[in-house]
Amino acid sequence: MSKENTAAALNANGKRLDKLNSPWFVRPAAAVLAVLLYFGLHYLNFALTHETTDDAFIAANVVSVAPRVAGQVSSVQVLDNEMVRSNELLVEIDPSNYATTASQKQASVEAEEANYKAMLAGLNLMGEKVATAKATADQSKADAEAAKATDMLAQTDFKRMERLRQENTVSEQEFDAAQAAVRKADADLVAARQKAVADESKINEAKATVTATEAAVGMALAQYRQAQANEKTARLDLSYTKIYAPCDGYVTSKAVEPGDYVQIGQTLMSIVPTNVFVFANYKESQLEYMHPGQPVSIEIDALGGQTFRGRVDSIQAGSGAAFSLLPPENATGNYVKVVQRVPVKILFDEVLPGDHAFGPGLSVEPSVRVSKFTLPAWVIGIVAAVLSGAAVVLFQFLLQRKMNQAAQ
Repeated sequence: MSKENTAAALNANGKRLDKLNSPWFVRPAAAVLAVLLYFGLHYLNFALTHETTDDAFIAANVVSVAPRVAGQVSSVQVLDNEMVRSNELLVEIDPSNYATTASQKQASVEAEEANYKAMLAGLNLMGEKVATAKATADQSKADAEAAKATDMLAQTDFKRMERLRQENTVSEQEFDAAQAAVRKADADLVAARQKAVADESKINEAKATVTATEAAVGMALAQYRQAQANEKTARLDLSYTKIYAPCDGYVTSKAVEPGDYVQIGQTLMSIVPTNVFVFANYKESQLEYMHPGQPVSIEIDALGGQTFRGRVDSIQAGSGAAFSLLPPENATGNYVKVVQRVPVKILFDEVLPGDHAFGPGLSVEPSVRVSKFTLPAWVIGIVAAVLSGAAVVLFQFLLQRKMNQAAQ
């Protein structure tokens, strides 16, 4: 090659090196490198301090709405996917039969109450009769004592008459009169004693009647309370003809229309509450540093990957396969180790947008921060800037060295 061609080539190469060393190239390249380093370091920091899985879904404590009484549906107040509030009327069952039954039970209560009051009045009357019988018995005992005193007096008078008759100081008529008085006094005493015994037995009879009446009152009270319980049950059944929302949520799987005949326990619809959560199936190898309370960032696919804050609530004590309908049987001799998945429950710390309906089954991607130490964004930015600057200095040094070699 001629000296002229060599000089031209060196001159062109020097111009290219000068362009690479120009601030118009170095500064934009340094800025692009800094941005790339920032995102690369941020991804590396995230990967080292977080555990992520795409096997995660939104879940909720779905409430099934079912009637407590059977009957024909008279009205349905909600539509599919409608937002309802707690205690809002959902479905109404024809209440005619239950209202009639409640009226009958109320009438039965009134009848049993009247019967109980009548029995109670009878018991009070029996109590008065016992008191009267005791008073009569006491009076009979007093009369018997008086008859006894009268008899003793007649006996004494008769003995005196006998002495006087022997002395012929009294007539035979007077003696006969005294003897008759003794006989009468004896008879009166016997009659008084018999009456006292009879009146005493009437007390026991009255007490027995009171005992029987008390038993009847107890039975009447039991029947009255049973009638009250039956009325309460009938009123409850009547109230159950109106089915209300158990919580705030969205109506899903509605399977009832006016005119349908529904049975007790038949699922009419489901209510998906607004307080949803996440079940994330992490690999067992990702659980080494994971525990409840750790912060979580949750990306929701239905919102284009929008991220929400959350926290780990609990970790299931066992793999998901162990609690499946047909758990694996590994004692067959053909065991192949498979990495197991463990469900982790994650709660949202932010309120989800009200203009979207979030229900079970929606895909999310949670990332649990398992390390307490993590580099903040500003530190990563400084490190990226320093590394970018160092790369620019190294690039310029190597470029200058090459330019010097080309000049020689």
